Amino acid sequence: MPTAVLLDSSLSMTRPVSVEGSEEFQRKNLAVHGLTMLFEHMATNYRLEFTSLVSFSSLWEVLVPFTRDYNTLQEALNNLEDYDKTCLEAALQGVSNIVQQEWGTSCPCQVVLVTDGALGIGRGSLRHSLQTVKQRVEDKKFPLPFPFPSKLYVMCIANAEELQATDSMDNLEQLINLNGGEGQIYTMEGPLCLKSVQSMFGKLIDQAYSPFHAVLRCGNLTSDVQVFPRPEPVTIDEEVDPMPRTVQTDLEIVGFIEIGDISSPPVLSRHLVLPIAVNKEGDEIGTGATDDTEEETSTNQMAGKSPNFCVLLHGSLKVEGMVALVQLGPDWFGMLYSQADSKKKSNLMMSLFEPGSEPLPWLGRISQLGPASDAAENPYGEDDSKSPFPIQPKHKRSYAQNVTVWIKASGLQMYRKFSVMQGNCQKKHKPSIRWIFITFSVSFSLSLSLYIYIKKIKFIM
Repeated sequence: MPTAVLLDSSLSMTRPVSVEGSEEFQRKNLAVHGLTMLFEHMATNYRLEFTSLVSFSSLWEVLVPFTRDYNTLQEALNNLEDYDKTCLEAALQGVSNIVQQEWGTSCPCQVVLVTDGALGIGRGSLRHSLQTVKQRVEDKKFPLPFPFPSKLYVMCIANAEELQATDSMDNLEQLINLNGGEGQIYTMEGPLCLKSVQSMFGKLIDQAYSPFHAVLRCGNLTSDVQVFPRPEPVTIDEEVDPMPRTVQTDLEIVGFIEIGDISSPPVLSRHLVLPIAVNKEGDEIGTGATDDTEEETSTNQMAGKSPNFCVLLHGSLKVEGMVALVQLGPDWFGMLYSQADSKKKSNLMMSLFEPGSEPLPWLGRISQLGPASDAAENPYGEDDSKSPFPIQPKHKRSYAQNVTVWIKASGLQMYRKFSVMQGNCQKKHKPSIRWIFITFSVSFSLSLSLYIYIKKIKFIM
């Protein structure tokens, strides 16, 4: 999922921090060092994800829009300027706007807030904003919770003792609660130094940005793969005692089915499946980025010469027009398929079904599906002109329709453009008394003309 980094550039971030045996640092320098560490990790393990950088004080500014170029992000960090007081509410509203403009309201996003814990002063401070949350009118609501699925991570360039000495920690925790409890607050342990900020950002990386590695199996064939983005735990609301279910690191293919039979099923999420080349010592060499160009070239050549089941599976599914059913965990399935990115490029994708033994009603129980060769007659006919699916229910429902295609509004570029145009139109052409009067006059004139016309017809008759 995309990441929006919100960096505090107020004057409080310029407070000096004494570091033993070296020159004096500012809290801003520690924040830049931590974000540099995060961007370097994402450039290596999350190169396909988009990241944006926003700075804020009393106003907010998009330093770098959503991009995959981490050199641009790093350059913006190095040229960061200092401004005035902190106003966190305006910054959160700005992040909400840029995420909705780029991704809509259905795409999940991670928001990383980097601040020193200073709440600001007077009107516009976080303390004042939270005190007036329940007194807002509809058009001036507090930006949390975000209108899109999100996780809010607060990175404090301060230790817990400093934040608890005031009400800063309580107010920051209230931010997480307003966002539905999705997120966490990180503080620095011990003195404010480079080592402490590295440890704090390391915890964030372990929780939110660790790559998901798995083993893809089909009989005796195996392949080490990376699933991107990382699958999130799923909780079923219908269960009496709901427990989050996670995707196992052992993905086993249980069978293959034609694309026409599986049709366009509803899925929880979609992920890229990328092969990982492993050398004899067991070190992963297929997904990481190295600084040495010659070493990277030789590594890619080694990976290209070694046979890989994931590559074979991708090519087979693309040529045969098939889908592989894969077991994600106990009573939980998904599908592997080839999706074309362009005329020449395609990717191996994995979609996750709803947990359960019968995620697609027209297929029945997946555990009871078997090879077509075991049937007395070919269920697809001699010339493959028919299909055994969908499995006919005992009673035909009155609302039964043809194949349904699930699509999200954010996936339609024209929808987003129309929404922006509509918003601009509403801003430029606000209703006024003059327009209301003109509309009323036109309606009255038409009604009067129609009345006179009817009277004339009656008089002639």
